[in-house]
Amino acid sequence: MKTKKLIPLPKLLAKCQLVFNAYIRARDKDKGCISAHCRGQVEHAGHYFSQGHYSALRFDEVNVNGCCAKCNTFLHGNLIRYRQGLVARYGEQRVLMLESASVRSVKKWERFELQALIQHYQNELKKLN
Repeated sequence: MKTKKLIPLPKLLAKCQLVFNAYIRARDKDKGCISAHCRGQVEHAGHYFSQGHYSALRFDEVNVNGCCAKCNTFLHGNLIRYRQGLVARYGEQRVLMLESASVRSVKKWERFELQALIQHYQNELKKLN
């Protein structure tokens, strides 16, 4: 009897990130870049708090928003304008909650969590398309 080989956790995390980012880009495609109100086309899923340093916020839908390549890549997120966009979109209270959550931001993602997130965001993507 063969046993099903598990996908290594780093690959599962990468797959989850791809599906989540695709969802964010689809969700925000008509809203434009959140940074600078530059009217840039949404090409990236930009993180207000980076996924590398704030792992607990990696898949937070308020922390991640559609962003143009210029703001996200060349302006390193354009964070001052990103925050202004967050306040305009979600309100000051929600942004303050996000900023307070960043303090306790380290999370080790479990396999079952990632699998559930992948399934959830694949379903959400189907609804948007």
